[in-house]
Amino acid sequence: MDVELGLTALAAMLSPTTLSFSVFSLVLGERPRRTGFWFFAGAFGATLLVGVVAAFVIGDAAASSKPSAEPKTWVAIVDVVAGALLLVLVVRALRRPRDSTRTAAAIDRMSKISSSPVIAIVAAGATLANPGGFIPIALKDISQLKPSAGTFIALWVGFALVSLLPLLVALVALSVSQGWTAARLQAARGWLERNARNLAAVIIVLLAAALLRNGIVALTS
Repeated sequence: MDVELGLTALAAMLSPTTLSFSVFSLVLGERPRRTGFWFFAGAFGATLLVGVVAAFVIGDAAASSKPSAEPKTWVAIVDVVAGALLLVLVVRALRRPRDSTRTAAAIDRMSKISSSPVIAIVAAGATLANPGGFIPIALKDISQLKPSAGTFIALWVGFALVSLLPLLVALVALSVSQGWTAARLQAARGWLERNARNLAAVIIVLLAAALLRNGIVALTS
C-alpha cells in the first residue's frame, strides 16, 4: 500500500492538467508570487478538506480484518476496476493528437484569472490543480493502512503536498530569485507541452499495474 500510495501521489503530481495550470499561474501574470500563492492555497485547501472529512467518514473502512492483511473482496474489485480504467484512459490519451486550441484556451483562461481577485484565484486552484481522479485511489490506499484519524490526516497532508510539489517548489524558488525562476518556468512550459503527457503515462501505467496486481492476487487467492 505504501508503494501504491506513492505512485498515486506521483501520478497526481505529474498530471499534465495540474502541471500546466500550475505553470501558467506563475508565468502569465504580472504578480506571479501572488497568483501562485493563492492558486496553491486553493488547490491545497480543497484537497486537504477532502482528506479531513474522509478521515472521520471513511477511516479504516478499507482495511483488512484478516491477520494476513489480504484485501477485502470489494477493495480488490475496486483495484481491478480502477487499474483497468487507468489503462484505458492512458491509451485514449496517447492516441489523441495534441490539441493546440485546448492549450490556447487554457492560457487565455489563466491569463484572466491571474489578474482576478484573490477569491477567484483560490477557486481556480481548487478546481484546476487538485488531484482529481487520483483522490479516490489515495483515500482507499490510506484507509487500507488501518490508520487512526490523526494518522489518516497526516498521510493525506503528505499526499496533498506531493501532488502539488512542483508548484510549491516553484513558489519557493520565486521567493529566492524571481528573475531566474521565471526564465526557467518559461522553458518548463514548453517542455511540459511536449513531454508531460508521456511522462504521466509511464507513472499511471505503473500505478495501474500495481492496482491490477493487488486486486487479481486478492481475488484469486
